[in-house]
Amino acid sequence: MSDAPPPRQAIRTLPARKRIALIAHDGKKSEMLQWATHWQDTLSQHDLIGTGTTAERLKTALGLSVERLMSGPLGGDQQIGARIAEQQLDVLIFFWDPFSPQPHDPDVKALLRLAALWNVPVACNAASADFVLSSPYLSESYEMAIPDAEAWAQARSV
Repeated sequence: MSDAPPPRQAIRTLPARKRIALIAHDGKKSEMLQWATHWQDTLSQHDLIGTGTTAERLKTALGLSVERLMSGPLGGDQQIGARIAEQQLDVLIFFWDPFSPQPHDPDVKALLRLAALWNVPVACNAASADFVLSSPYLSESYEMAIPDAEAWAQARSV
């Protein structure tokens, strides 16, 4: 049995209309709201998914249509991670707070691990989120390499 990571042999094409997850720790919710206000027109052109209070605040304050999942500590981060693993998410914007320890830090680490594994673009602060949203790839189809999970599973079962 091989413990080597799956090779990036499969190709996934992201649609022009992206599925974007928006997450913010409590200490970053106001910053997320301010950032989203600046990018409101761009965000409204995509399918938005958010965790708990972040999704609710974006809906209420900006009128954006945001699919609301559970709060992060209650499983919302894992719900987002499942979407990544199922290739149902295209971009992750996650304003995490480096100054506040989170009770669900293992879930956050697992979420970021899945995003790295599946080659999902991730922004963790306003500057990186600006770069992601200003990219011409945001509104175009985009081909990217992802792990060939089926080949990897077959190789592990030999």
